[in-house]
Amino acid sequence: MKAATAPKLIVRPARKSDGKSFISLIVALADYEKLAPPTLAARKRLLKDAFGKRPKFKSLLALIDGVPVGYAIYFYTYSSFLARPTLFLEDVFVLPDYRKRKAGAALFHACVAEAKKKGCGRMEWMVLDWNKLAIGFYDKLGGKQLSDWLPYRLTSDQFDGTIRTTSLSIARKTTR
Repeated sequence: MKAATAPKLIVRPARKSDGKSFISLIVALADYEKLAPPTLAARKRLLKDAFGKRPKFKSLLALIDGVPVGYAIYFYTYSSFLARPTLFLEDVFVLPDYRKRKAGAALFHACVAEAKKKGCGRMEWMVLDWNKLAIGFYDKLGGKQLSDWLPYRLTSDQFDGTIRTTSLSIARKTTR
């Protein structure tokens, strides 16, 4: 009788040929978060921004026995006070059926290793306040919840109004 072999877990950079799997994982995250999935136009932009000539972000895939089960998206910002880059982890997601198999930890640790390799002063991410599973995961890994920073956001449909308001305010000040 043969002994059962442990599932093989691999984390590697996502490739253009992974596009279909990459998008399906993003759609699964949207479903998990009860959000609308990316539109067809957004999916095309995601693939271009991930795998085009000038990628806008980096992406990793977690595979168990060759099956894509999770992904991470990250990019770099910059800390003026540390005078070092910051790795910002935009998404880390593992399909619910594959959780508790270390794929999430492997993706997270790959990002930490990348931050260290690139000389980052820190790594940052956000988590939804209702996602107790993720909060526990990050706490266990040593992440610290910031209490003195509040997230802010402008959506693209607000840009024009904000620019108009800001431009009028600046124009009034400079003409006085």
